[in-house]
Amino acid sequence: MGDEPTTEPRGGLPAIGPFAALQFLTRLPVRLRRAPDMAAMVVWFPLAGAVIGALAGGLGALAFQWTAPLVAGALAVTAGLLVTGAFHEDGLGDIADAFGGGYTVERRLEIMKDSRHGTYGVAAMCASIVVRTVALGSMPSGATLFASAVAAHVIARGAAVALMAVVPLARHSGLGADYGQATTSARGIVTFTMAAAFGGIAVGWWAVPALGVSLVAVLAVGALSRHKIGGISGDVLGAAEQVSECAVVVLLGALALHHPLWWA
Repeated sequence: MGDEPTTEPRGGLPAIGPFAALQFLTRLPVRLRRAPDMAAMVVWFPLAGAVIGALAGGLGALAFQWTAPLVAGALAVTAGLLVTGAFHEDGLGDIADAFGGGYTVERRLEIMKDSRHGTYGVAAMCASIVVRTVALGSMPSGATLFASAVAAHVIARGAAVALMAVVPLARHSGLGADYGQATTSARGIVTFTMAAAFGGIAVGWWAVPALGVSLVAVLAVGALSRHKIGGISGDVLGAAEQVSECAVVVLLGALALHHPLWWA
């Protein structure tokens, strides 16, 4: 049986970076013909973020025309949760529980492996959802909501990949270790540059301060993680993405109150 030729399943897509990134980061029905190359995948995370942001922001922008802005913001965030399967929110909850309730490195790592969420985790996830909902709901127009959602999803994922390139891995294996080993400084720079380009297309010069606050956010999470467990993990990357996304939408909401969107 070991000598039998392997065949690619019909209807599958090539296991190239963009498709692999979409399969990994979303619940979209993406079928690949073979296992993806992790190193080729991570640099395309901002593109996957653009797709997620466009779907979430598109629904929010449509709802903005027919209902209250805050409801539109809630629908946009909900759409993002459905598209991603709350992938990053789960990491944020695990980190909040571990860092808030664990008093030793070993205990924190043990809590992170537990699929259940405690008070700290639930509070952190709820806070993230509320902050993003209110920030998007404060946008002055559906176009601004759409652009901000795209930029936030793109930049946050680019910043999380950049974090992988500069902070060492924690003392345990998992998805964070796999992707951390595949992410070099060069790949981190390429990914963040791609995030800057997509963010610039979405929100123009607003992307410059947004990139700055996203880096501050992920580096803060990385520094805390290094202090608590000695490095980063998959859960830490999810938490970094969430903190960065919150920081970006809050900043963009503030900018939108005083400056027009470049293309609207």
